[in-house]
Amino acid sequence: MKRLLQITVVFLLSLSLTLTLWSPALAAEEGQPFLASPETDASETNPDANAAEANPGADAGTGGNPEADAGTGQMPDLGITARSALLMEASTGTVIYEKNADEALRPASITKIMTLILIFDAIRDGRITLEDQAVTSAYAKSMGGSQVFLEEGESQSVETLIKCIVIASGNDAAVTMAEYIAGSESEFVRQMNERAKALGMEHTNFEDCCGLTDSATHLTSARDVAIMSRELITKYPEIEKYSTVWMENITHVTKQGSSEFCLSNTNKLLKMNNSFTVTGLKTGSTSLAKYCLSATAKKDGVELIAVIMAAPDYKVRFSEAASLLNYGFSGCRLYTDSDESREPLPRLPVAMGVTPEVGLYYEGEFSYLGMNGEDFSAVEKTITLPETLMAPVTEGDIVGSLTYTLNGKTLGTVNILAEETVEAAGYSDYLKWLWEELLPAVEQKAEEAPH
Repeated sequence: MKRLLQITVVFLLSLSLTLTLWSPALAAEEGQPFLASPETDASETNPDANAAEANPGADAGTGGNPEADAGTGQMPDLGITARSALLMEASTGTVIYEKNADEALRPASITKIMTLILIFDAIRDGRITLEDQAVTSAYAKSMGGSQVFLEEGESQSVETLIKCIVIASGNDAAVTMAEYIAGSESEFVRQMNERAKALGMEHTNFEDCCGLTDSATHLTSARDVAIMSRELITKYPEIEKYSTVWMENITHVTKQGSSEFCLSNTNKLLKMNNSFTVTGLKTGSTSLAKYCLSATAKKDGVELIAVIMAAPDYKVRFSEAASLLNYGFSGCRLYTDSDESREPLPRLPVAMGVTPEVGLYYEGEFSYLGMNGEDFSAVEKTITLPETLMAPVTEGDIVGSLTYTLNGKTLGTVNILAEETVEAAGYSDYLKWLWEELLPAVEQKAEEAPH
């Protein structure tokens, strides 16, 4: 009886409003989804409004700077002598330390990080497999510098060539893969630059796929190196399977016969005595670029990327990368939260909709990087939802938020979204519901009537 009364009232009210020819402007406003809770303020109806401010590390592409946030306005003195350096937390993209991070410099073989991204893109897309055989051309064989001495016409698996690139920094292997994927190195380089632009690498221009060129316009920056390193290790974590190998043999099979060749990792940080676990990633050096390194490491659930560019000598790039990593791990604490540890969401009532309620879901994982050794066991989570939504509701509409706070400070928010679309009910819907409510009573009266 209660539902019958509700349907009748809403139906009559809707009919009355229509008959009085309510204004088109008001009708347009009623047609938009909105939260029907008198307690909900503007920040609750649009949780995104303060999300970026509250959680500077939430934007994967920009990342906050804890030092700047703390109001110091300058970087700590870590004694970095390299021309350029940057330290980034991988999951959030937060920049912890930087020195001349946007200066465009020659990257040498750090270039191969982008080459590896395109290789793993091709594997992901199904265009190539690890078992595919790629044949070395005369041009690829002619590469100098770091090489694994591939012969013209020699066939190697994609996986073997990945090892040659990651472990031994083989220029010949890089060009062989570029030609296998794109047909030519020049086309592959075009795709490298296209990918770099899409990642927001603003100070980068590639002119080859291995970094061997002496061109004055083959350039990137420490920040851009960190961005592409982050893309590689977070999107393709399987890279660690190769970047942590210290030594491994490959077999050359050519017209001259079969021979073994030992790949030795150029990243000597792997063998240094560290308080963290080194996971990669790539070295580079030429007479013009000097000594470069993108080093990745993990400790206590935190993964950092340390970029050193134009270090004065071979050993400095490793020692200064280790200094950056030690500094980062000394204070970094990462808080993450996902659906596994969140409160289940209710179904929310929908007024004047074709269905009476809508399901809800959280918009992704939440991450926050603290730089002061915070105790995240005291994090509080607050869900903000209206009592009712007004139809229509569209799948993906922001209807509420989950806010994270620690000791009174807002760490950030995650949006709560509508799980499905609920259209506004029309007159036919109300008539149908009225009939469904009245029919049982009519049938009962018919049965009780004398025959």
